[in-house]
Amino acid sequence: MVKIICDSGCDLTHEMAGKYDISIVPLTVHFGNETFRDGIDITADVFYEKLVTDKVHPTTSAPGPGVFAELYGRLARQTDEIMVITISSKLSATYESAIQAKELVGNACRIEVIDSLWVCGGMLIPALHAARAALQGMKLSELVKMVKDLLSRVNGYIIFDTLEYLRKGGRIGKAEALLGSLLKLNPVITLKNGLVSPVARTRSRASAIDTLVELMEKVGSIEEMIVEHATTPDELEVLAGRLSHIFPVEKMLRARISPVIGVHTGPRVLIAGGIAAK
Repeated sequence: MVKIICDSGCDLTHEMAGKYDISIVPLTVHFGNETFRDGIDITADVFYEKLVTDKVHPTTSAPGPGVFAELYGRLARQTDEIMVITISSKLSATYESAIQAKELVGNACRIEVIDSLWVCGGMLIPALHAARAALQGMKLSELVKMVKDLLSRVNGYIIFDTLEYLRKGGRIGKAEALLGSLLKLNPVITLKNGLVSPVARTRSRASAIDTLVELMEKVGSIEEMIVEHATTPDELEVLAGRLSHIFPVEKMLRARISPVIGVHTGPRVLIAGGIAAK
């Protein structure tokens, strides 16, 4: 059976990963001299509290090739085919590490590494589809084709209270155009070709959520949908209800934005995304 690997930027819960036999490689969060493996050494609750209260602004780093190589070697004793789906190569060096690790393990196993060009739910949904298909016996070449097709149909939008965390982390990209106003604005962004891209500037949190709903309505028919939050689970459920006319609320995936992504987004972030139907 093909083994599936993701990095922690996909926001998969440990429950999801265990259920579908997905291996998660953690990225690292640094608060000054303190180092935490995402989702292992620090929980989301502890991280977001620390993010707001700590005087040191955190940074992130990608796993080294050796981390992937060790996992490849371990999984190669169980299978001869591995698929890796990584966070956007334009936002992290994780993809390069996963590629370099292939050389370290040689021909022990056939390994395909896919640059998702997304983060969070944009990776999570294709990873879950791949894992389900792998459990049913789909081979690596077919899985690669399926995942690339799914990634080409991802739509995802994020609303913020502030873009300051993206700016501090150097990941703001074209959304820098949304900075600089004296008015308090609630930005809406997406990813285009793996980079942060601006969508809208709204005047309030309520109008930002309205925009999120409108953007998902414009996607049309949706094959699978996900909603995510950082620190506002009640607001997440309200958003899910607002989107229930597009996609059944009971089938909607829910996730929490991981610490390694939260470094760059900050608290009070909401995400809505999905796979457009063919």
